[in-house]
Amino acid sequence: MQKSLSLRAAVFRALLATTALWMSSGQAQIVENPIPGDPVAIDSGNVSGKLLPSGVRAYFGVPFAAPPTGERRWAEPQPRETWKGVYNADRFAPECIQILRPHNINHYFGEEATSEDCLYLNIWAPASLSQGEKAPVILWLYGGGLSIGSASMPNYGGEGLAQKGVVYVTAGYRVGAFGFMAHPELTATSPHRASGNYGHLDQIAALQWIQRNIEHFGGDPNRVTVMGQSAGASSAFSLQASGLAKGLFHRIVGMSGGGLRAGSDPISQSEAEQSGLELQRALKVSSLADLRNVPADRILAAQAEFQLGGTAGTVRFRPNIDAHFMPRTPREIFASGEQNDVPLLIGFSRDESGNELRTARTLDEFNTAAKKYFGDKADQFLKLYPVRSDADVSTVGATAVRDGGMATSIRSWALGQVARGKAATYVYMYSHPHSYEPGVAIADLNPATAGAYHTSEVPFFLLTQDVYNRIRRTRAWTDYDRALANKMSDVLVAFAKTGTPSTSEVKVPRFTVRTQEFIEFGDEIDTRRFDVSRMEFFSTVNMPGAVGAGAPRTPRD
Repeated sequence: MQKSLSLRAAVFRALLATTALWMSSGQAQIVENPIPGDPVAIDSGNVSGKLLPSGVRAYFGVPFAAPPTGERRWAEPQPRETWKGVYNADRFAPECIQILRPHNINHYFGEEATSEDCLYLNIWAPASLSQGEKAPVILWLYGGGLSIGSASMPNYGGEGLAQKGVVYVTAGYRVGAFGFMAHPELTATSPHRASGNYGHLDQIAALQWIQRNIEHFGGDPNRVTVMGQSAGASSAFSLQASGLAKGLFHRIVGMSGGGLRAGSDPISQSEAEQSGLELQRALKVSSLADLRNVPADRILAAQAEFQLGGTAGTVRFRPNIDAHFMPRTPREIFASGEQNDVPLLIGFSRDESGNELRTARTLDEFNTAAKKYFGDKADQFLKLYPVRSDADVSTVGATAVRDGGMATSIRSWALGQVARGKAATYVYMYSHPHSYEPGVAIADLNPATAGAYHTSEVPFFLLTQDVYNRIRRTRAWTDYDRALANKMSDVLVAFAKTGTPSTSEVKVPRFTVRTQEFIEFGDEIDTRRFDVSRMEFFSTVNMPGAVGAGAPRTPRD
Protein backbone atom coordinates (compact mmCIF):
# COMPACT_ATOMS: atom_id res chain seq x y z
CA MET A 1 0.00 0.00 0.00
CA GLN A 2 2.77 2.40 0.94
CA LYS A 3 4.60 1.55 -2.30
CA SER A 4 1.44 2.34 -4.30
CA LEU A 5 0.92 5.70 -2.60
CA SER A 6 4.56 6.69 -3.08
CA LEU A 7 4.47 5.76 -6.75
CA ARG A 8 1.29 7.71 -7.35
CA ALA A 9 2.67 10.74 -5.54
CA ALA A 10 5.81 10.63 -7.69
CA VAL A 11 3.77 10.43 -10.88
CA PHE A 12 1.58 13.33 -9.73
CA ARG A 13 4.59 15.52 -8.93
CA ALA A 14 6.05 14.78 -12.36
CA LEU A 15 2.78 15.73 -14.04
CA LEU A 16 2.59 18.99 -12.12
CA ALA A 17 6.17 19.87 -13.00
CA THR A 18 5.85 19.24 -16.72
CA THR A 19 2.44 20.89 -16.97
CA ALA A 20 3.91 24.00 -15.34
CA LEU A 21 6.82 23.85 -17.79
CA TRP A 22 4.44 23.76 -20.74
CA MET A 23 2.23 26.55 -19.44
CA SER A 24 5.12 28.86 -18.66
CA SER A 25 6.72 28.33 -22.06
CA GLY A 26 3.45 28.80 -23.96
CA GLN A 27 2.12 32.01 -22.42
CA ALA A 28 3.62 34.32 -25.01
CA GLN A 29 3.01 32.98 -28.50
CA ILE A 30 5.60 35.14 -30.21
CA VAL A 31 7.05 34.02 -33.54
CA GLU A 32 10.56 35.44 -33.57
CA ASN A 33 11.35 34.55 -37.19
CA PRO A 34 8.12 34.38 -39.20
CA ILE A 35 8.05 32.56 -42.50
CA PRO A 36 7.54 34.79 -45.56
CA GLY A 37 4.21 33.93 -47.10
CA ASP A 38 2.59 32.69 -43.91
CA PRO A 39 -0.06 31.99 -42.78
CA VAL A 40 -0.78 28.68 -44.49
CA ALA A 41 -4.46 27.81 -44.94
CA ILE A 42 -5.23 24.25 -43.85
CA ASP A 43 -8.65 22.64 -43.47
CA SER A 44 -9.07 23.74 -39.85
CA GLY A 45 -7.80 27.32 -40.17
CA ASN A 46 -4.72 29.45 -40.80
CA VAL A 47 -1.37 28.45 -39.33
CA SER A 48 1.99 30.21 -39.09
CA GLY A 49 5.35 28.65 -38.35
CA LYS A 50 8.87 29.88 -37.84
CA LEU A 51 11.95 30.07 -40.03
CA LEU A 52 14.90 28.09 -38.67
CA PRO A 53 18.46 29.45 -39.09
CA SER A 54 19.06 26.82 -41.78
CA GLY A 55 16.20 28.25 -43.84
CA VAL A 56 13.99 25.25 -43.12
CA ARG A 57 10.34 26.16 -42.57
CA ALA A 58 9.09 24.68 -39.30
CA TYR A 59 5.52 24.30 -38.04
CA PHE A 60 5.44 22.79 -34.55
CA GLY A 61 2.40 21.69 -32.56
CA VAL A 62 -0.17 21.72 -35.37
CA PRO A 63 -3.39 19.98 -34.23
CA PHE A 64 -4.52 17.13 -36.49
CA ALA A 65 -7.42 15.86 -34.35
CA ALA A 66 -9.56 16.94 -31.42
CA PRO A 67 -8.08 16.53 -27.92
CA PRO A 68 -8.76 12.93 -26.76
CA THR A 69 -10.01 14.11 -23.36
CA GLY A 70 -13.25 13.77 -21.39
CA GLU A 71 -15.66 11.57 -23.30
CA ARG A 72 -13.04 11.24 -26.05
CA ARG A 73 -10.67 9.39 -23.70
CA TRP A 74 -10.66 5.90 -25.25
CA ALA A 75 -12.47 6.92 -28.40
CA GLU A 76 -11.49 7.13 -32.05
CA PRO A 77 -9.78 10.43 -32.91
CA GLN A 78 -12.30 13.09 -33.86
CA PRO A 79 -11.97 16.05 -36.28
CA ARG A 80 -10.46 19.22 -34.86
CA GLU A 81 -12.81 22.19 -34.68
CA THR A 82 -11.95 25.03 -37.01
CA TRP A 83 -10.52 28.25 -35.60
CA LYS A 84 -10.58 31.89 -36.56
CA GLY A 85 -7.45 33.99 -36.80
CA VAL A 86 -3.96 32.51 -37.06
CA TYR A 87 -2.64 29.54 -35.10
CA ASN A 88 1.00 30.17 -34.15
CA ALA A 89 2.73 26.83 -34.59
CA ASP A 90 6.08 27.91 -33.19
CA ARG A 91 6.62 25.41 -30.37
CA PHE A 92 6.13 21.73 -29.67
CA ALA A 93 2.93 20.47 -28.06
CA PRO A 94 3.08 18.13 -25.04
CA GLU A 95 3.93 14.50 -25.58
CA CYS A 96 1.09 12.05 -25.02
CA ILE A 97 0.68 11.39 -21.33
CA GLN A 98 3.02 8.67 -20.09
CA ILE A 99 5.31 7.57 -17.30
CA LEU A 100 8.37 9.84 -17.25
CA ARG A 101 12.00 8.75 -17.37
CA PRO A 102 15.23 9.46 -15.47
CA HIS A 103 17.69 12.05 -16.77
CA ASN A 104 20.90 10.03 -16.87
CA ILE A 105 19.85 7.55 -19.54
CA ASN A 106 21.22 7.32 -23.06
CA HIS A 107 18.40 9.04 -24.92
CA TYR A 108 17.56 11.91 -22.59
CA PHE A 109 17.53 15.22 -24.44
CA GLY A 110 15.63 17.42 -22.00
CA GLU A 111 12.30 17.26 -20.21
CA GLU A 112 9.04 17.53 -22.11
CA ALA A 113 5.57 18.53 -21.04
CA THR A 114 3.01 15.73 -21.05
CA SER A 115 -0.76 15.81 -21.50
CA GLU A 116 -3.77 13.85 -22.67
CA ASP A 117 -4.28 16.70 -25.14
CA CYS A 118 -1.50 15.53 -27.45
CA LEU A 119 -2.74 14.90 -30.99
CA TYR A 120 -0.46 17.38 -32.70
CA LEU A 121 2.11 17.07 -35.45
CA ASN A 122 5.32 18.83 -36.42
CA ILE A 123 6.44 19.72 -39.93
CA TRP A 124 9.88 20.54 -41.29
CA ALA A 125 9.67 21.74 -44.91
CA PRO A 126 12.46 22.65 -47.36
CA ALA A 127 13.46 26.30 -47.50
CA SER A 128 12.20 26.63 -51.05
CA LEU A 129 10.86 24.53 -53.89
CA SER A 130 10.75 25.19 -57.62
CA GLN A 131 7.50 26.42 -59.12
CA GLY A 132 5.05 23.51 -59.05
CA GLU A 133 7.54 21.16 -57.36
CA LYS A 134 6.27 18.80 -54.67
CA ALA A 135 8.61 17.17 -52.19
CA PRO A 136 8.33 13.60 -50.88
CA VAL A 137 6.83 13.30 -47.40
CA ILE A 138 8.07 11.21 -44.48
CA LEU A 139 5.85 10.59 -41.46
CA TRP A 140 7.91 9.46 -38.45
CA LEU A 141 6.30 7.19 -35.84
CA TYR A 142 8.24 7.03 -32.58
CA GLY A 143 9.23 3.91 -30.67
CA GLY A 144 8.91 3.16 -26.98
CA GLY A 145 7.04 -0.11 -26.72
CA LEU A 146 3.71 1.67 -27.37
CA SER A 147 3.89 2.85 -23.76
CA ILE A 148 6.20 5.90 -24.03
CA GLY A 149 7.62 8.12 -26.78
CA SER A 150 7.41 11.60 -28.20
CA ALA A 151 6.93 13.31 -31.56
CA SER A 152 9.12 16.20 -30.42
CA MET A 153 12.09 14.19 -29.16
CA PRO A 154 15.20 15.86 -30.67
CA ASN A 155 16.56 12.50 -31.82
CA TYR A 156 13.63 12.40 -34.26
CA GLY A 157 13.95 15.95 -35.59
CA GLY A 158 13.56 16.66 -39.30
CA GLU A 159 15.69 19.72 -40.04
CA GLY A 160 18.51 17.75 -41.68
CA LEU A 161 16.21 15.78 -43.96
CA ALA A 162 14.24 18.90 -44.89
CA GLN A 163 17.53 20.42 -46.04
CA LYS A 164 17.83 17.44 -48.37
CA GLY A 165 14.42 18.09 -49.94
CA VAL A 166 11.95 16.14 -47.79
CA VAL A 167 8.82 17.39 -46.03
CA TYR A 168 9.28 15.60 -42.72
CA VAL A 169 6.43 15.11 -40.23
CA THR A 170 6.28 13.68 -36.72
CA ALA A 171 2.92 12.99 -35.07
CA GLY A 172 1.83 12.26 -31.53
CA TYR A 173 -0.20 9.13 -30.87
CA ARG A 174 -1.65 7.84 -27.62
CA VAL A 175 0.39 5.25 -25.73
CA GLY A 176 0.02 2.86 -22.81
CA ALA A 177 -3.39 2.53 -21.19
CA PHE A 178 -4.60 5.69 -22.92
CA GLY A 179 -3.70 4.38 -26.37
CA PHE A 180 -4.34 0.64 -26.24
CA MET A 181 -6.81 -0.19 -23.48
CA ALA A 182 -9.74 -2.31 -24.63
CA HIS A 183 -12.82 -2.79 -22.47
CA PRO A 184 -16.15 -4.64 -22.90
CA GLU A 185 -18.14 -1.41 -22.52
CA LEU A 186 -15.97 0.30 -25.13
CA THR A 187 -16.57 -2.58 -27.52
CA ALA A 188 -20.31 -2.62 -26.89
CA THR A 189 -20.71 1.12 -27.52
CA SER A 190 -18.38 1.31 -30.55
CA PRO A 191 -20.05 1.66 -33.97
CA HIS A 192 -17.50 -0.92 -35.15
CA ARG A 193 -17.86 -3.25 -32.15
CA ALA A 194 -14.17 -2.74 -31.48
CA SER A 195 -12.01 -1.23 -28.76
CA GLY A 196 -8.34 -0.62 -28.12
CA ASN A 197 -5.89 0.27 -30.91
CA TYR A 198 -6.58 3.98 -30.36
CA GLY A 199 -2.91 4.82 -30.83
CA HIS A 200 -2.96 3.18 -34.25
CA LEU A 201 -6.15 5.06 -35.13
CA ASP A 202 -4.32 8.28 -34.19
CA GLN A 203 -1.65 7.33 -36.72
CA ILE A 204 -4.36 6.83 -39.34
CA ALA A 205 -5.75 10.28 -38.50
CA ALA A 206 -2.30 11.83 -38.97
CA LEU A 207 -2.00 10.17 -42.39
CA GLN A 208 -5.45 11.44 -43.34
CA TRP A 209 -4.42 14.95 -42.27
CA ILE A 210 -1.34 14.66 -44.49
CA GLN A 211 -3.50 13.69 -47.45
CA ARG A 212 -5.75 16.71 -46.90
CA ASN A 213 -3.13 19.33 -46.09
CA ILE A 214 0.48 18.51 -46.86
CA GLU A 215 0.43 20.12 -50.32
CA HIS A 216 0.12 23.49 -48.58
CA PHE A 217 3.60 22.90 -47.14
CA GLY A 218 5.13 21.76 -50.42
CA GLY A 219 4.60 18.04 -49.83
CA ASP A 220 3.42 15.45 -52.33
CA PRO A 221 0.44 13.47 -50.96
CA ASN A 222 1.17 10.78 -53.55
CA ARG A 223 4.67 10.12 -52.15
CA VAL A 224 4.17 9.55 -48.44
CA THR A 225 6.60 7.29 -46.56
CA VAL A 226 5.70 5.92 -43.14
CA MET A 227 8.90 5.53 -41.13
CA GLY A 228 9.41 4.25 -37.61
CA GLN A 229 11.77 2.45 -35.27
CA SER A 230 11.00 -0.33 -32.78
CA ALA A 231 7.33 0.18 -31.81
CA GLY A 232 7.23 2.78 -34.59
CA ALA A 233 8.31 0.14 -37.10
CA SER A 234 5.79 -2.33 -35.68
CA SER A 235 3.17 0.41 -36.11
CA ALA A 236 4.22 0.85 -39.74
CA PHE A 237 3.87 -2.90 -40.19
CA SER A 238 0.38 -2.80 -38.66
CA LEU A 239 -0.56 0.06 -40.98
CA GLN A 240 0.60 -2.02 -43.92
CA ALA A 241 -1.72 -4.80 -42.78
CA SER A 242 -4.73 -2.57 -42.02
CA GLY A 243 -7.32 -1.86 -44.66
CA LEU A 244 -8.06 1.47 -42.96
CA ALA A 245 -4.68 2.77 -44.18
CA LYS A 246 -5.20 1.86 -47.82
CA GLY A 247 -4.07 4.68 -50.12
CA LEU A 248 -2.78 6.85 -47.28
CA PHE A 249 0.92 6.06 -47.80
CA HIS A 250 3.16 4.71 -50.53
CA ARG A 251 6.35 3.39 -48.90
CA ILE A 252 7.54 2.09 -45.53
CA VAL A 253 10.86 2.39 -43.72
CA GLY A 254 10.85 0.01 -40.76
CA MET A 255 13.70 -0.14 -38.28
CA SER A 256 13.72 -3.10 -35.86
CA GLY A 257 10.06 -4.02 -35.87
CA GLY A 258 7.50 -6.13 -37.70
CA GLY A 259 5.02 -8.81 -36.80
CA LEU A 260 5.28 -11.99 -38.88
CA ARG A 261 7.78 -14.02 -36.84
CA ALA A 262 6.62 -17.01 -34.81
CA GLY A 263 4.59 -16.01 -31.77
CA SER A 264 4.02 -12.40 -32.84
CA ASP A 265 0.29 -12.40 -33.57
CA PRO A 266 -1.70 -9.72 -31.72
CA ILE A 267 -3.94 -10.81 -28.89
CA SER A 268 -7.69 -11.23 -29.34
CA GLN A 269 -10.28 -8.58 -28.56
CA SER A 270 -11.53 -10.54 -25.56
CA GLU A 271 -8.00 -10.95 -24.16
CA ALA A 272 -7.39 -7.22 -24.55
CA GLU A 273 -10.64 -6.43 -22.78
CA GLN A 274 -9.43 -8.32 -19.70
CA SER A 275 -6.63 -5.78 -19.24
CA GLY A 276 -9.22 -3.01 -19.27
CA LEU A 277 -11.22 -4.80 -16.61
CA GLU A 278 -8.05 -5.32 -14.56
CA LEU A 279 -7.33 -1.59 -14.71
CA GLN A 280 -10.89 -0.91 -13.59
CA ARG A 281 -10.43 -3.24 -10.61
CA ALA A 282 -7.04 -1.74 -9.73
CA LEU A 283 -8.59 1.75 -9.67
CA LYS A 284 -11.60 0.49 -7.66
CA VAL A 285 -14.23 1.89 -10.00
CA SER A 286 -17.27 0.15 -11.40
CA SER A 287 -17.76 1.36 -14.96
CA LEU A 288 -16.26 2.93 -18.07
CA ALA A 289 -17.86 6.25 -17.11
CA ASP A 290 -16.01 6.09 -13.81
CA LEU A 291 -12.76 5.26 -15.59
CA ARG A 292 -13.13 8.35 -17.76
CA ASN A 293 -13.42 10.45 -14.62
CA VAL A 294 -10.29 9.03 -12.96
CA PRO A 295 -7.42 11.58 -12.98
CA ALA A 296 -4.70 10.68 -15.44
CA ASP A 297 -2.00 10.43 -12.76
CA ARG A 298 -3.87 7.59 -11.05
CA ILE A 299 -4.09 5.67 -14.32
CA LEU A 300 -0.38 6.17 -14.90
CA ALA A 301 0.40 4.98 -11.38
CA ALA A 302 -1.65 1.81 -11.90
CA GLN A 303 0.04 1.23 -15.24
CA ALA A 304 3.44 1.68 -13.60
CA GLU A 305 2.57 -0.92 -10.97
CA PHE A 306 1.57 -3.35 -13.71
CA GLN A 307 4.89 -2.79 -15.47
CA LEU A 308 6.85 -3.23 -12.26
CA GLY A 309 5.38 -6.70 -11.90
CA GLY A 310 3.01 -6.24 -8.98
CA THR A 311 -0.07 -8.34 -8.31
CA ALA A 312 -1.23 -7.65 -11.85
CA GLY A 313 2.21 -7.92 -13.42
CA THR A 314 0.88 -9.71 -16.51
CA VAL A 315 -1.39 -6.80 -17.51
CA ARG A 316 -0.28 -5.11 -20.72
CA PHE A 317 -1.99 -2.59 -22.95
CA ARG A 318 -1.19 -3.61 -26.50
CA PRO A 319 -2.75 -3.89 -29.96
CA ASN A 320 -5.42 -6.49 -30.53
CA ILE A 321 -7.36 -8.19 -33.30
CA ASP A 322 -10.53 -6.11 -33.44
CA ALA A 323 -13.38 -5.66 -35.88
CA HIS A 324 -12.11 -2.38 -37.27
CA PHE A 325 -8.39 -1.59 -37.45
CA MET A 326 -7.13 -5.20 -37.59
CA PRO A 327 -10.01 -7.64 -38.20
CA ARG A 328 -7.66 -10.55 -38.98
CA THR A 329 -4.11 -11.40 -37.98
CA PRO A 330 -1.39 -9.77 -40.10
CA ARG A 331 -0.17 -13.29 -40.89
CA GLU A 332 -3.50 -14.09 -42.56
CA ILE A 333 -3.60 -10.73 -44.34
CA PHE A 334 -0.11 -11.11 -45.81
CA ALA A 335 -0.70 -14.76 -46.71
CA SER A 336 -3.70 -13.73 -48.81
CA GLY A 337 -1.80 -10.82 -50.41
CA GLU A 338 -4.22 -8.25 -49.01
CA GLN A 339 -1.62 -6.03 -47.32
CA ASN A 340 -0.99 -2.52 -48.59
CA ASP A 341 1.45 -3.41 -51.35
CA VAL A 342 4.12 -0.71 -51.07
CA PRO A 343 7.95 -0.74 -51.30
CA LEU A 344 9.77 -1.57 -48.07
CA LEU A 345 13.15 -0.49 -46.72
CA ILE A 346 13.45 -2.44 -43.48
CA GLY A 347 16.32 -3.47 -41.24
CA PHE A 348 17.88 -4.10 -37.86
CA SER A 349 20.91 -3.30 -35.73
CA ARG A 350 23.58 -5.96 -35.34
CA ASP A 351 23.82 -5.99 -31.55
CA GLU A 352 20.28 -5.15 -30.41
CA SER A 353 19.19 -8.69 -29.53
CA GLY A 354 20.39 -10.74 -26.59
CA ASN A 355 19.87 -13.55 -24.12
CA GLU A 356 21.99 -16.19 -22.35
CA LEU A 357 23.51 -17.35 -25.62
CA ARG A 358 25.05 -13.92 -26.02
CA THR A 359 26.18 -13.59 -22.42
CA ALA A 360 27.65 -17.11 -22.29
CA ARG A 361 31.43 -17.18 -21.89
CA THR A 362 32.17 -20.92 -21.78
CA LEU A 363 31.25 -23.89 -23.91
CA ASP A 364 29.21 -25.38 -21.05
CA GLU A 365 27.23 -22.15 -20.60
CA PHE A 366 26.52 -21.99 -24.33
CA ASN A 367 25.33 -25.61 -24.51
CA THR A 368 23.18 -25.16 -21.41
CA ALA A 369 21.52 -22.08 -22.92
CA ALA A 370 20.91 -23.94 -26.21
CA LYS A 371 19.12 -26.77 -24.37
CA LYS A 372 17.11 -24.26 -22.32
CA TYR A 373 15.85 -22.37 -25.38
CA PHE A 374 15.50 -25.12 -27.99
CA GLY A 375 14.84 -28.37 -26.08
CA ASP A 376 14.79 -31.30 -28.48
CA LYS A 377 15.99 -28.99 -31.28
CA ALA A 378 19.18 -28.08 -29.40
CA ASP A 379 21.32 -30.54 -31.37
CA GLN A 380 20.07 -29.05 -34.62
CA PHE A 381 20.91 -25.58 -33.34
CA LEU A 382 24.41 -26.62 -32.24
CA LYS A 383 25.13 -28.05 -35.69
CA LEU A 384 24.16 -24.73 -37.26
CA TYR A 385 26.15 -22.72 -34.70
CA PRO A 386 29.10 -24.96 -33.74
CA VAL A 387 31.46 -23.91 -30.95
CA ARG A 388 34.67 -25.86 -30.48
CA SER A 389 36.17 -24.00 -27.55
CA ASP A 390 35.48 -21.23 -25.06
CA ALA A 391 37.18 -18.83 -27.45
CA ASP A 392 34.38 -19.31 -30.01
CA VAL A 393 31.49 -18.75 -27.64
CA SER A 394 31.28 -14.96 -27.64
CA THR A 395 31.32 -14.56 -31.43
CA VAL A 396 29.04 -17.49 -32.21
CA GLY A 397 26.61 -16.53 -29.45
CA ALA A 398 26.32 -12.97 -30.72
CA THR A 399 25.68 -14.23 -34.26
CA ALA A 400 23.06 -16.73 -33.14
CA VAL A 401 21.16 -14.18 -31.07
CA ARG A 402 21.28 -11.63 -33.86
CA ASP A 403 19.92 -14.20 -36.34
CA GLY A 404 17.23 -15.43 -33.98
CA GLY A 405 16.32 -11.98 -32.72
CA MET A 406 15.49 -8.93 -34.77
CA ALA A 407 17.05 -10.32 -37.96
CA THR A 408 14.36 -13.01 -37.99
CA SER A 409 11.64 -10.40 -37.43
CA ILE A 410 12.84 -8.30 -40.34
CA ARG A 411 13.43 -11.25 -42.65
CA SER A 412 9.95 -12.59 -41.85
CA TRP A 413 8.44 -9.22 -42.81
CA ALA A 414 10.46 -9.18 -46.04
CA LEU A 415 9.41 -12.73 -46.95
CA GLY A 416 5.79 -11.92 -46.16
CA GLN A 417 5.88 -8.99 -48.58
CA VAL A 418 7.66 -10.72 -51.48
CA ALA A 419 5.47 -13.84 -51.24
CA ARG A 420 2.36 -12.14 -52.64
CA GLY A 421 3.28 -8.47 -53.04
CA LYS A 422 4.61 -6.87 -56.20
CA ALA A 423 6.36 -3.87 -54.65
CA ALA A 424 10.09 -4.20 -54.01
CA THR A 425 11.65 -4.94 -50.62
CA TYR A 426 15.10 -3.82 -49.45
CA VAL A 427 16.80 -4.91 -46.23
CA TYR A 428 19.68 -3.39 -44.26
CA MET A 429 21.75 -4.20 -41.19
CA TYR A 430 23.36 -1.41 -39.17
CA SER A 431 26.60 -2.48 -37.48
CA HIS A 432 28.65 0.68 -36.78
CA PRO A 433 29.07 1.47 -33.04
CA HIS A 434 28.73 5.08 -31.94
CA SER A 435 31.86 7.06 -31.11
CA TYR A 436 31.62 7.94 -27.41
CA GLU A 437 33.12 10.76 -25.39
CA PRO A 438 36.02 9.21 -23.43
CA GLY A 439 34.99 8.23 -19.91
CA VAL A 440 31.29 9.04 -20.36
CA ALA A 441 28.94 7.20 -18.00
CA ILE A 442 25.43 6.34 -19.23
CA ALA A 443 22.95 4.70 -16.87
CA ASP A 444 21.33 2.29 -19.30
CA LEU A 445 24.17 1.64 -21.74
CA ASN A 446 27.81 0.58 -21.46
CA PRO A 447 29.75 2.25 -24.30
CA ALA A 448 32.41 -0.47 -24.15
CA THR A 449 29.97 -3.28 -24.91
CA ALA A 450 26.91 -1.65 -26.51
CA GLY A 451 27.99 -2.17 -30.10
CA ALA A 452 25.32 -1.31 -32.64
CA TYR A 453 22.55 -1.17 -30.04
CA HIS A 454 18.79 -0.93 -30.47
CA THR A 455 18.03 2.52 -31.96
CA SER A 456 21.65 3.34 -32.77
CA GLU A 457 21.02 3.88 -36.50
CA VAL A 458 18.37 6.56 -35.93
CA PRO A 459 20.73 9.59 -35.79
CA PHE A 460 22.49 8.36 -38.93
CA PHE A 461 19.34 8.08 -41.04
CA LEU A 462 17.80 11.28 -39.60
CA LEU A 463 20.98 13.40 -39.34
CA THR A 464 20.41 14.10 -35.65
CA GLN A 465 23.83 13.19 -34.26
CA ASP A 466 24.41 16.58 -32.64
CA VAL A 467 21.51 16.23 -30.20
CA TYR A 468 23.46 13.57 -28.31
CA ASN A 469 25.64 16.37 -26.94
CA ARG A 470 22.75 18.73 -26.28
CA ILE A 471 22.44 18.15 -22.52
CA ARG A 472 25.93 16.80 -21.90
CA ARG A 473 28.69 15.48 -24.12
CA THR A 474 28.19 11.77 -24.68
CA ARG A 475 29.48 11.35 -28.25
CA ALA A 476 32.74 12.23 -29.97
CA TRP A 477 31.57 11.92 -33.55
CA THR A 478 34.26 11.25 -36.13
CA ASP A 479 34.55 12.26 -39.77
CA TYR A 480 33.51 8.73 -40.68
CA ASP A 481 30.40 8.99 -38.49
CA ARG A 482 29.40 12.13 -40.37
CA ALA A 483 30.15 10.63 -43.77
CA LEU A 484 28.18 7.46 -42.98
CA ALA A 485 25.21 9.54 -41.80
CA ASN A 486 25.32 11.54 -45.01
CA LYS A 487 25.25 8.37 -47.13
CA MET A 488 22.52 6.69 -45.08
CA SER A 489 20.31 9.78 -45.15
CA ASP A 490 20.84 10.00 -48.92
CA VAL A 491 19.61 6.39 -49.19
CA LEU A 492 16.53 7.32 -47.17
CA VAL A 493 15.80 10.42 -49.26
CA ALA A 494 16.21 8.48 -52.51
CA PHE A 495 13.75 5.88 -51.25
CA ALA A 496 11.24 8.55 -50.20
CA LYS A 497 11.52 10.19 -53.62
CA THR A 498 11.44 7.15 -55.91
CA GLY A 499 10.72 3.98 -53.93
CA THR A 500 14.27 2.80 -54.72
CA PRO A 501 16.99 3.42 -52.10
CA SER A 502 20.12 3.25 -54.26
CA THR A 503 22.25 6.35 -54.77
CA SER A 504 25.35 7.12 -56.82
CA GLU A 505 27.48 6.02 -53.84
CA VAL A 506 25.44 3.18 -52.32
CA LYS A 507 23.83 0.37 -54.29
CA VAL A 508 21.16 -1.35 -52.22
CA PRO A 509 20.26 -4.87 -53.45
CA ARG A 510 16.65 -5.88 -53.83
CA PHE A 511 15.65 -8.64 -51.42
CA THR A 512 14.34 -11.78 -53.10
CA VAL A 513 13.59 -15.29 -51.88
CA ARG A 514 16.42 -16.58 -54.06
CA THR A 515 19.21 -14.15 -53.14
CA GLN A 516 18.18 -12.92 -49.66
CA GLU A 517 20.70 -10.08 -49.90
CA PHE A 518 20.89 -7.02 -47.66
CA ILE A 519 23.09 -3.94 -47.32
CA GLU A 520 25.29 -3.52 -44.27
CA PHE A 521 25.93 -0.02 -42.94
CA GLY A 522 29.00 -0.57 -40.80
CA ASP A 523 32.64 0.36 -40.63
CA GLU A 524 32.32 -0.29 -44.35
CA ILE A 525 29.24 -0.42 -46.57
CA ASP A 526 28.87 -3.82 -48.16
CA THR A 527 26.35 -6.35 -49.45
CA ARG A 528 25.71 -9.51 -47.45
CA ARG A 529 23.37 -12.50 -47.54
CA PHE A 530 21.33 -14.25 -44.91
CA ASP A 531 22.43 -17.80 -44.13
CA VAL A 532 19.16 -19.42 -45.18
CA SER A 533 19.65 -22.70 -43.29
CA ARG A 534 20.28 -20.81 -40.05
CA MET A 535 17.43 -18.37 -40.59
CA GLU A 536 14.97 -21.14 -41.49
CA PHE A 537 15.73 -22.77 -38.14
CA PHE A 538 14.61 -19.63 -36.37
CA SER A 539 11.47 -19.42 -38.47
CA THR A 540 10.26 -22.53 -36.62
CA VAL A 541 11.16 -21.52 -33.06
CA ASN A 542 10.52 -18.46 -30.94
CA MET A 543 13.71 -17.80 -28.98
CA PRO A 544 12.80 -16.24 -25.61
CA GLY A 545 14.24 -12.90 -24.65
CA ALA A 546 15.89 -12.27 -27.99
CA VAL A 547 14.15 -9.43 -29.76
CA GLY A 548 15.49 -6.01 -28.90
CA ALA A 549 17.26 -7.21 -25.77
CA GLY A 550 20.94 -6.92 -26.58
CA ALA A 551 23.05 -4.23 -24.99
CA PRO A 552 20.88 -2.43 -22.43
CA ARG A 553 17.91 -0.92 -24.19
CA THR A 554 17.16 2.74 -23.96
CA PRO A 555 13.78 3.33 -22.31
CA ARG A 556 12.99 5.88 -25.03
CA ASP A 557 13.89 3.97 -28.17
